[in-house]
Amino acid sequence: MRTWIGLAVAVVLALWPAGAAAHYERPTHFPDGTGSVPVVRTGGPHLVVCNGDQAAFEQRIAGFASDMRYLNLRLFAECQERGYPYLQAAVDNVQSAGTTIYVLPGLYQETPSLAPDSDACNHLKAQRVKLGYQILSYEQQRQCPHQQNLVAIFGVRDLQIEGTGASPNDVVFDGQFQKLNVIRGDRTNGLYIRNITAERATFNAFYVLETDGFVLDQVVGRWNDEYGALTFASDHGVISNCDMYGNGDSGVYPGGTSDINRDRGYAVKRYAIEVTRCHSHDNLLGYSGTGGDSVWVHDNEFDHNTAGASMDSLFPNHPGLPQNHALFENNRIHGNNSNYYGYVRDGTCARPFLERGIEKGVVCPAVGVPVGVGVLVIGGNYNVFRHNDVYDNWRIGFVQTWVPGVARDDYRWSAQEESSHFNTYADNRLGIAPDGTRMPNGIDFFWDGQGSGNCWHEANFTSQPIALPACPGGSFDRVLSDPNLLALFVDCGAYDRSTQTLPAGCDWFTTPPRPVSLVGLVNIQAIAPALQLLFVVPFMAMLARRRGRRDLLAFGAVGGAGLGAAALLLSSVQSLWPLTIAGAALLGAGWLCSAGLVPGRRRLAIFCVVLGLIAILEAVDEGLVQLPLPVAPVWLRVLLEVVWVVWAAGALRRGARQPRTALAPAPSAV
Repeated sequence: MRTWIGLAVAVVLALWPAGAAAHYERPTHFPDGTGSVPVVRTGGPHLVVCNGDQAAFEQRIAGFASDMRYLNLRLFAECQERGYPYLQAAVDNVQSAGTTIYVLPGLYQETPSLAPDSDACNHLKAQRVKLGYQILSYEQQRQCPHQQNLVAIFGVRDLQIEGTGASPNDVVFDGQFQKLNVIRGDRTNGLYIRNITAERATFNAFYVLETDGFVLDQVVGRWNDEYGALTFASDHGVISNCDMYGNGDSGVYPGGTSDINRDRGYAVKRYAIEVTRCHSHDNLLGYSGTGGDSVWVHDNEFDHNTAGASMDSLFPNHPGLPQNHALFENNRIHGNNSNYYGYVRDGTCARPFLERGIEKGVVCPAVGVPVGVGVLVIGGNYNVFRHNDVYDNWRIGFVQTWVPGVARDDYRWSAQEESSHFNTYADNRLGIAPDGTRMPNGIDFFWDGQGSGNCWHEANFTSQPIALPACPGGSFDRVLSDPNLLALFVDCGAYDRSTQTLPAGCDWFTTPPRPVSLVGLVNIQAIAPALQLLFVVPFMAMLARRRGRRDLLAFGAVGGAGLGAAALLLSSVQSLWPLTIAGAALLGAGWLCSAGLVPGRRRLAIFCVVLGLIAILEAVDEGLVQLPLPVAPVWLRVLLEVVWVVWAAGALRRGARQPRTALAPAPSAV
């Protein structure tokens, strides 16, 4: 058993796609955690930013309430005397901690930041990634702040940047796809940004890095090639009241978060980042977080994305892996069925940014995620999902799968099994909208069967497998999940936008109605059941024919195996998961009957009985209760079926070579 398991793991690790992160960053370190979440200020030293003449400004604010219009007029007059036309200029002139920068309504393109870099900045010694930019150190970022950033804030403490409009849409910072980041806060403890919009970056609208204490409140991040708001290696942060849309990766991304609860089990001390009252929609993902540790996500709405939310342990160079201790509660996660992969297929996403139509609804998926999923948990530990409304996601409500350490360039043997443990799902409202309308998910839960301590405390749900471990207690630890699922993840992980690679055999990137053709129906999960139909069933039929008796035993062997293999094939092609149970049970009956097809071959008959019992155990494991086995029974069945095919082929061949006994001539009549 240990040999088979070792070989299977080796194959998975060899085939698993190398980590190709959508997010590259310099080596980072968590803050020391001594900071705190900043609060909004109404006094203290301040600077003012404005643009345009007074007539144009008065027209912008004409519809404001009287008190807000008066405030803006007063600040505009101050700005004419001693203000700044660009936010960067104001940031560069901050003299003390605790300063507020008021940004008056207008469109800010920060023209000086777009000036050509100096020769020194054009020849920095730093790694260049395949997306075309360099991984710069903190010192290099400070030396050349606008090589990658429209507005760059480095090392300024307790800075508040506040738009003075009636809504975030009144103060807009536009990167025009000329910079990686629109607004970057780097080692800026106490940063507070509120009531502004940032748009059209080739990476992020808002980027907060290595910061202890920040707030992004009432902000809009839209039409960016990757993220609306990305925070990384940070602590004591809040993202609230945000509106994120049109982003090629996710609207909100708290990744590489301060890993403060790694060894605490369920006894969470506090959360590093809070995401609340945000609406993230019409992105690839509403929310995501590689290494999104200790994040409290509550009272948000994630809808009309390709997938609603994701947390994972996939990509390398993210601190805090494997991901752990996210709490999702009281969120609405629905209607995440938007398929943007057609823009990759037809070449739209290969055009220059300004020619893609991003502002008109084109989203270019930065990574490959399945269309029609509410929440993806890809290799996380100690996550809790409770009291969420999850409905109208056409494929699956919640997905939980294992991911090996090799996917994040961690080749230690222990790292291959350190994820997908102790996740809890409790009292989520599934398939029903808040107004009571029934809007089912395709299925509510999908679990690959891997990891220990995972449990579900839910009512009236559909799932694959049908039997999910209850709370308390949870699942047994398994070394490997279903081989068909591993093949699917390895295949689909080969998605690459830059080369327009949408892997053949992966059904993640299609939506109903699917093409009515053999090619449209085939996926990589169908290969094993198809081979079963092509080899196992015909060999059984040949053994039955050689036996020479058409009785109930022969019918049970061939019919059971044929119907079982067909059910497994149909299940894999059309995602009709309950057929897996019937298919495994029928296959088990076929194997048990096949023991009678090999008279005189006692060991082969015993082998058939063993295969039959394993297939029945597989049906029990899928449909009734998870069995305490180190691998899923399907692994044993598939591996032993290969042995059986070789063995049966040899038996048929030897039987064909046996000389026939000559019949004695009939005696002549006398």
